[in-house]
Amino acid sequence: MAAHPDVFTLGQLRHSGWTSRPVKEEIRANAIERIRAGVTLFPRVLGYEETVLPQLENALLAGHDVIFLGERGQAKTRMIRSLTELLDEWMPIVAGSEINDDPYAPVSRHARDLVAAEGEETPVSWVHRDERFGEKLATPDTSIADLIGEVDPIKVAEGRYLSDELTLHYGLVPRTNRGIFAINELPDLAERIQVGLLNVLEERDVQVRGYKIRLPLDVVLFASANPEDYTNRGRIITPLKDRFGSQIRTHYPLDVDIEVDIATQEATPLVAEGVSVAVPPYMAEIVATLSHLARQSPHINQRSGVSVRLTVSNLETLVANATRRALTHGETEVVPRISDLEALASSTAGKVEIESLEEGRDEQIIDHLMSAAVLTVFKEHLPLEDLRDVLDAFDGETVVSAGEDVSSGDYVRLLKSVPALDAPVKRLTAGTGGAAGPDSPALVASAIEFVLEGLHLSKRLNKEAVGARAQYRGR
Repeated sequence: MAAHPDVFTLGQLRHSGWTSRPVKEEIRANAIERIRAGVTLFPRVLGYEETVLPQLENALLAGHDVIFLGERGQAKTRMIRSLTELLDEWMPIVAGSEINDDPYAPVSRHARDLVAAEGEETPVSWVHRDERFGEKLATPDTSIADLIGEVDPIKVAEGRYLSDELTLHYGLVPRTNRGIFAINELPDLAERIQVGLLNVLEERDVQVRGYKIRLPLDVVLFASANPEDYTNRGRIITPLKDRFGSQIRTHYPLDVDIEVDIATQEATPLVAEGVSVAVPPYMAEIVATLSHLARQSPHINQRSGVSVRLTVSNLETLVANATRRALTHGETEVVPRISDLEALASSTAGKVEIESLEEGRDEQIIDHLMSAAVLTVFKEHLPLEDLRDVLDAFDGETVVSAGEDVSSGDYVRLLKSVPALDAPVKRLTAGTGGAAGPDSPALVASAIEFVLEGLHLSKRLNKEAVGARAQYRGR
């Protein structure tokens, strides 16, 4: 964090040439500078480059307040919080101000009195852009006092009159003056409280109780909401919706590759001494494809959505299970396999709402989605016509065991006894990382399981599963 300018009084601030500008103009100017330089405004938001971000950039350039509509896990809050990067790094305020008073145009009683008394010697302090962001999760018990302000009984008890403006305790919105304020899940806010935001969005001021005061605030407001909330938990009152300049719909990743990139970016890396982790592309694609299929499944409640957090959690669980298995076998290379996918049931069940008329079908539905994901990815990587030699190798009495209790070394030995597996394995491991490169036993083991399971789901091999052990044989 760079140091703020060495300016400590109002006179020094004027002499420095600093000029005051509304927060929306500040954001617009910084956005224009980044766009002109070809710098991405939201580098950690993936998949919105052609859809959401152009709309958001338009809203920022137009100086609009914005409401994001979208299901859970669509980066609405992340985009809002990232907007602080478009603020100037440091902003001067009247020292001691609770509402970030502009030294050139103070609005609170404290700041006005201080400037009147001290003149050019009025002390100035500096606020970093990270501190110019306020956020409130809308809940039914949120009050006007929380957002706007209330009389502070402690200040009254100290001897001040109720008519004294200094008895006010400012709410979250005034305290975010000259900054960005965000309300998450706006429809959950009681309608009578939403009315209290009308002046903030249009007249740009707030009024507290019966005080004859007007605080002209300089705030840009962002809100998020689930579209279904309009009819389920609450609604956004029409006058409030009308005051938002832009309404932007978000969405889930449109393709699997973007979902994989997001999950890889967001997943917490598993770090263990003496252990290296490599996730084959096809295994990451299976995890992402599972989420995409769930978003299309009639057995999943689509109104609640299937968050990208499902993909992230499943990828973390997949790596964790592979690590546990590798440690059990005394292996130092961790590479997820098909047999590790069973562990995803625990991280999937809590993140999707399954709609089934029969009891106990939840696990079956998840298993079906998992198998469909494996088959989808298998078809993309390995056409069946390229696996005729592998199928011919199973025409005899060949039986292959797979599962958690099978070590990577066992699969390497299998590769020598079934040479037909060599070509598809090399295709899958080519370019894949790992401590020992594409010939790593752990990578070979993962590739073999993927080939065998794909052939089984394609109805080319039989599979007998008992517990964690499975056997593949010709049909």
